[in-house]
Amino acid sequence: MGKNFRLASKRERNVKQYEVDPGIGNISKMQTSLPAYLCRWILVAIGIFPVGIAAAETVIADRIVAVVNEDIITLYDLNQAFKPYEANIKALGYNPQKEREALFQLRTDLLNQIIERKLTDQVIKRNKLEVSEKEIDAALERMKESRSLTDEDFRAGLAQQGLTMEEYRNNVKQQLLRNILVNREVKSKIVITEDEIKKYYDAHSEKYAGETKYHIWNIFIRVPEDAAEFTKRLALEKMESVAAKLKQGEPFESLAAQKPDSPMAPEGADLGLYRLEELSPPLQKAIKDMKAGDFSPILDTDMGYQIVYVQKIVKTDAKSLADVKSEIQQTLYEEAVENRFQTWLQNLRQKSNIKIIQ
Repeated sequence: MGKNFRLASKRERNVKQYEVDPGIGNISKMQTSLPAYLCRWILVAIGIFPVGIAAAETVIADRIVAVVNEDIITLYDLNQAFKPYEANIKALGYNPQKEREALFQLRTDLLNQIIERKLTDQVIKRNKLEVSEKEIDAALERMKESRSLTDEDFRAGLAQQGLTMEEYRNNVKQQLLRNILVNREVKSKIVITEDEIKKYYDAHSEKYAGETKYHIWNIFIRVPEDAAEFTKRLALEKMESVAAKLKQGEPFESLAAQKPDSPMAPEGADLGLYRLEELSPPLQKAIKDMKAGDFSPILDTDMGYQIVYVQKIVKTDAKSLADVKSEIQQTLYEEAVENRFQTWLQNLRQKSNIKIIQ
């Protein structure tokens, strides 16, 4: 039961899809997760306003937007949390109305996340919980090792987000403290029974009957929904050039690894392993009859044009209850912790003095 994992409310998952990975630095709605012990409670990224900010802007930035017991949250705090995600949403190419709705919801979710962070930090302070510098060092090393990052790569990823190592270490410290709090308040009170494991196995028999996964890559150009015909035609011509190179035998991975030199240049990504049913209907249709080493024609999708490549196909045998008992136990444990944590957090909110100032 020692495995760490993410505790995420619905609003936190909404925010998470627009997050930038400090180890990678680019946006992906399909894969943005860090290791669980670092994902938990990464709710805001720290930024710094330009030194030359006007006095009038400083006054606005210091306006109080929420009171949480003895603490306050300022507009500056909210804006700093909002900035990294705002750029990511705008890069997704939504139409103006959808973009406004996404930005409004993001701002609301972020404010609630900051409130919850304040509440848990207050409990941590009252209980005098602590972590050592060695524990912070170990967490950082685990994160870098799990992502195969050198120290140089990691620092470059932080710099891309406007974070210093000191700021990130402080984030990690807070995450570790909150994990200690969750262990004490929630995890220690959970027991998963043999009957619960058997019921889960029986209810998810199709999951353990053996499966086929596709390791897929793609090369794409994002095209906004409301893009002009000229823009769409230019993007399509560039993708046709990529398709021609692939037909001539250029390795897909090599083309995907090329860095884009302009906003409308093709980009590539290793998307990882997916079951067919995990993919969108257009991708399912394109991939279902492909063999390892095949690539699709140019696909016109909601996000723009893309070519999908199946690097390999992995087939697994059926698994018995004994084979997956530990896995199911961990799944049920995570679900129980998530549910109890949300209940604990809701009770904490109800007992606290919280005022949101519009």
